[in-house]
Amino acid sequence: MDPYQKQIIDFLKKQTGLDQIELSVPPNQEMGDYAFPCFQLAKQLKKNPVEIAKQLSNNFSKNKKGYKKISEIKALGPYLNFFIKKDDLIKKTISEILKQKDKYGSSGIGKGKKILVEHTSINPNASAHVGRARNALIGDSVVRILKFQGYKVETHYFVNDVGKQIALLVLGARKKRSLKFEDLLKIYIDINKKLEKDPSLEKQALHLLNLLEKRDPKVKKQFKNIVDTCVKGQAKIFSDLDIHYDYFDYESEYLWSKKTEKSIRLLEKTGKLFLDGYNRWVLDQKGYGLGMKIPVFVLTRGDGTSLYSLRDIAYTIEKVSKGENIIVLGEDQKLYFEQMSAVLKELMLKPPRVVHYSFVLLQEGKMSTRKGNLVLLEDFMKEASKKALDEIKKRHDITDKIAAKAIGYGALKYGMLRVSPEKSVTFNWESALSFEGDASPYIQYAYARINSILQKHKVRKKDSNFKLLNNEEETTLIKILSDFPNIVEKATKELKPHIIANYSYTLAQKFNEYYHKHPILKADDNLKHARIELIKTVAQVIKNSLSLLGITVLEKM
Repeated sequence: MDPYQKQIIDFLKKQTGLDQIELSVPPNQEMGDYAFPCFQLAKQLKKNPVEIAKQLSNNFSKNKKGYKKISEIKALGPYLNFFIKKDDLIKKTISEILKQKDKYGSSGIGKGKKILVEHTSINPNASAHVGRARNALIGDSVVRILKFQGYKVETHYFVNDVGKQIALLVLGARKKRSLKFEDLLKIYIDINKKLEKDPSLEKQALHLLNLLEKRDPKVKKQFKNIVDTCVKGQAKIFSDLDIHYDYFDYESEYLWSKKTEKSIRLLEKTGKLFLDGYNRWVLDQKGYGLGMKIPVFVLTRGDGTSLYSLRDIAYTIEKVSKGENIIVLGEDQKLYFEQMSAVLKELMLKPPRVVHYSFVLLQEGKMSTRKGNLVLLEDFMKEASKKALDEIKKRHDITDKIAAKAIGYGALKYGMLRVSPEKSVTFNWESALSFEGDASPYIQYAYARINSILQKHKVRKKDSNFKLLNNEEETTLIKILSDFPNIVEKATKELKPHIIANYSYTLAQKFNEYYHKHPILKADDNLKHARIELIKTVAQVIKNSLSLLGITVLEKM
């Protein structure tokens, strides 16, 4: 919250006695900078909201000296409209941005705090497809936002290296002399097609898992070779997108270290763990409102081998013992997460905060690695760079692969992140690579355009007269710039990168409107210097906002 909003809210709280004050922004600047609707007070005070607005306006006039950041309050119908002191806002905002630079926007709310974020955690059975890659993009942006706010962040990737899918992959790869990452997808699709025709393959896979839990050396080596090949391949792809992990946590560690057995013993103490008719350990979860016909959490198979759920319980117990936790999960994992949260509550532990995301869909439906109807992330990345390179050639008749990568990957990331996580994404290359609309290249180009202007004007006047920045477009830009710390704080609290993505587009859009309407280098000398300082701050905030999305800015485009 900026100091102007704070002073307005302080005034309203003293006058109304309300604990929560929600301000709105009037449709045009002539009506003020902020507005307070008095409808919510009408019932409480048993007065017409128009009368209430007039009374509050009169009260301000009597106490005006105590509110130095507010220049005027007007009652416009049932609304109380506030006008802030623009000169103070302009000078303060520009000075703060130029002083703080890459740190502008951070409120430091995470200073001295630790947080663990688990994201991506896709199965190590093939190259990632675009639908699941949204997990990594959201998770990486959340990590960037938290670090920006001063949190000490640990980024974790949970590797399912002992599941049935890996067992099937081991079966499918048995006759292969050498194994490459590129081979895994075809092997996985082929073995699943064979499984549909020959159900006995599932028994073979389960037998492998039984041998694995008994630490059969040959089987352990087979699993390890497959998983290592896949994890290295996946990590390389994500690294190319500048997404990195501090720890790869393997499920097998929780199995062989007996932590799964310890978890069973802990759950026995709740009195809700029992063996069902199939000789499986299950946890009774009645009373948690999970909406299931049979509300139980199955933890083992009938032969005693552990399921993912039990290994995940052991892993999550360890994670939450370290402090605050965040996890990024697909929307198809909502019930599972509710079950996991119920387990933790039984153990008197705090569940992680969760970010659920919807998937990137193909026209014929959701992507599936098992069925093979997918678009691989690495192919998507190549296509992004290629299309960006074609656009650069078309615009400038040059070949710049580095710029193409920055533009292409930026388009991919922004296209995924600009949509709220819980909403699905329909990715369209034409709109994603647009230099004219709500897309990363448009925002990157605004930054490059400002940099071009600054390159042409290298002389900086020490004391610019910011009072000259008084037209509507300049005031709008300043207010947007001053709001960036609030935007980052909101994105931090809600764990939603799209808030920052939408902000960055609005800022670029308002800058372009300003640029086309008002001359900068051709303005009178004093005004030119003030406008140079203004656009310099716009460039800085564009850079800061895009960096929180993992998007690189370019000095020229």
